Amino acid sequence: MPAERFTAIILAADRNTHDPLLKASGVCCKALIKINGTPMLQRVVTALLSSAQVETILLSGPAREHLANSEFLENALNTEQIGWRAAGDSPSSSAWQVMQSLADATPVLVTTADHPLLTAGIVDHFLDGALQSGADLAVGTVAFPAVHDKFPKAKKTVTRFRDGDFCGCNLFAFLTPESRRVAAAWRKVEQQRKNPLRIISQLGWWSVLRYLLGTLTLDQALKKLSERLNVNIQPVHMPFPEAAIDVDSIADQQLAEEITGTDN
Repeated sequence: MPAERFTAIILAADRNTHDPLLKASGVCCKALIKINGTPMLQRVVTALLSSAQVETILLSGPAREHLANSEFLENALNTEQIGWRAAGDSPSSSAWQVMQSLADATPVLVTTADHPLLTAGIVDHFLDGALQSGADLAVGTVAFPAVHDKFPKAKKTVTRFRDGDFCGCNLFAFLTPESRRVAAAWRKVEQQRKNPLRIISQLGWWSVLRYLLGTLTLDQALKKLSERLNVNIQPVHMPFPEAAIDVDSIADQQLAEEITGTDN
């Protein structure tokens, strides 16, 4: 397991210029949409800067000139608190391109700019769990009932297994050189992330049948995927429902503002 602190990659590029959320917000890029007055990307950077496990922060997108619209982000770039890389043509390509510039042994955390409820506590809990898992690649998950109980208005993509219903957290820890090959496989399924059946089809049709019959557990699914990719993939179950809240719609933005408004 890695002895050094993590390099965090924030996927922050725009993918849909016709996004209703972007139009309604009146900003130049999604990462700069404000939640109670603070750009989402600034919130994510602040959480990572405060993490005990993160040493380096690299933005993948948005366009470099857009960051000049945020005094905080521009200053963080100028003082080298964070770095910037041009984005690839997809999230997985962006992550892979940045990883190519890093030493193979560098542990990498990948997250997204539309994660405005991220905190240093969430980050460190996830990375501690990832390190303890013994995995090549660790994936953050939250039990859907916990999300629904705390945030009943949240509209989440839910993957249903025999042992429970789970939501993703946009938190991925690439812990070993072997984990980097997953980025290539990620490209094949990234357009299917809203379709759990297509994602699970990567495990093989027998696994799909078991999934449809409700007999596949999350651990069994990840074991099958690990075997396909020849890496050890493990879940990190997070006790923070907030970790599953991202902003993909106007309703998501309103929910995030309600939550952060309550916390302030």
